[in-house]
Amino acid sequence: MKPDARLTTGPIGRTLLLFSLPVLGSNILQSLNASINSIWVGHHLGEAALTATSNANILLFFLLGVVFGTSMANTIMVGQAIGSGDAQAARRVVGTSAVFFVLLSVAAAGIGYVFTPAILQAMGTPADATPLAIRYLRIIFLALPFMYFYNFVMMTLRGAGDSRTPFYFMLLSVVLDVVLNPILIFGVGPLPALHIAGSALATLISQLVALAAMLWVLYRRRHFLALGRSELAFLRPDPAILKALLIKGIPMGLQMVVISSSAIVMMAMVNRYGSETAAAYGVASQLWTYVQMPALAVGASVSSMVAQNIGARRWDRVGQITRTGLLFNVLMTGALVGLIYLFNRHSLGLFLPDEGGAIEIAQHINAVVLWSFVLFGFSIVLFGTVRATGAVMVPLVVLFVSMWLVRVPFAWGLGDRYGADAIWWSFPLGSLISLALAAAYYRYGNWRASHVLPVSDAASEVVGQAADTSMAPPCEDAREPLAEPEARPA
Repeated sequence: MKPDARLTTGPIGRTLLLFSLPVLGSNILQSLNASINSIWVGHHLGEAALTATSNANILLFFLLGVVFGTSMANTIMVGQAIGSGDAQAARRVVGTSAVFFVLLSVAAAGIGYVFTPAILQAMGTPADATPLAIRYLRIIFLALPFMYFYNFVMMTLRGAGDSRTPFYFMLLSVVLDVVLNPILIFGVGPLPALHIAGSALATLISQLVALAAMLWVLYRRRHFLALGRSELAFLRPDPAILKALLIKGIPMGLQMVVISSSAIVMMAMVNRYGSETAAAYGVASQLWTYVQMPALAVGASVSSMVAQNIGARRWDRVGQITRTGLLFNVLMTGALVGLIYLFNRHSLGLFLPDEGGAIEIAQHINAVVLWSFVLFGFSIVLFGTVRATGAVMVPLVVLFVSMWLVRVPFAWGLGDRYGADAIWWSFPLGSLISLALAAAYYRYGNWRASHVLPVSDAASEVVGQAADTSMAPPCEDAREPLAEPEARPA
């Protein structure tokens, strides 16, 4: 299927919407795994078990954030190679990146499995939740290599212009998780009840099956990025590609590390108030994950559109794209915030028993924090624009300032005076500071002079390429030539 919308010439609102929706759908499905686990654990295994999974999921978010930047760098390099019609270069990127992700994931899984108790102790996990968290997290560490490689394959396919295939297998993973959670938690027939370990095992099995099925389909289709026996030489790491993977990926990855590491510290501070408050915060955080998704999807789409328009020297469209992204953030994020405020107790009741004290605490947390995600969404869209030019350091600094120099000290310093409320109010304060700094840099900074890679005059004349609306089918034959970009008419 060949999309009709165009990143550099089509109507900006329609193109941005078409670009954002598939990314948003995949993000929603990905988060359903954690939410489904929380629903089963929270309702049937108790608040201590829910606190255990909340602590483990915060750490998992950190571990996935570590490889976010290199995943994005891999996507960019594959996309550039495909766009230039160089399938061999794309295969070299895939081979080097595959080896990198396998080695990294195995090392992270081994270290994490061994040091699980020490990690949870450093996070200040409540004593009643620690034994459960150890059992849960060790199985998650065993699943980590499959998660990392699954993420790598999905991002590679998106770089090749295909996100339908990742979406389908993400759906398969979620369905498996839904089915396996109650079976493995409570036991069925000869299968024993594994309790909290069953929830983690459901995640491991669903990720492994989805990854294996996706690889099988790609090889059966003879996808041109599925390396065959005659192409195993591509698995020998290319130093130039590896260097680019790290240089481009590390700043983007550090942005996720700043966010996720501050979340771990916030979780540790919340843990001081006991399992009930920690469970309430963990459930509220589950809802916040979905509230942030529209802004993240729009921000990623804005970045892609702006990058193409800058390459085509269409600076006249950059401001329009940014303003449209900000508007979409208000409409989409604002709508979700409004719905949760309207059905606050009902939404929290999906995860928490109605008679417990945790649901009251969670309602109060939402009342204080939820609206600030509209502000943070503005920052995400502005970051999406400036990153498209290669300006990745200032967004990293802004996130560090708002998370580590504002949010954490505020929550820590005023905790003795205001209790847990100091933690909740640190979120709106951090979002306000982040937006103020992001807007100032967008308005007055020199991000327009930045660049990712040198662009030749000839390349900069390429314009009017079809938009990647993330719905293109994969190429099924390794021998099928890649399409040449469409040239600007004279």
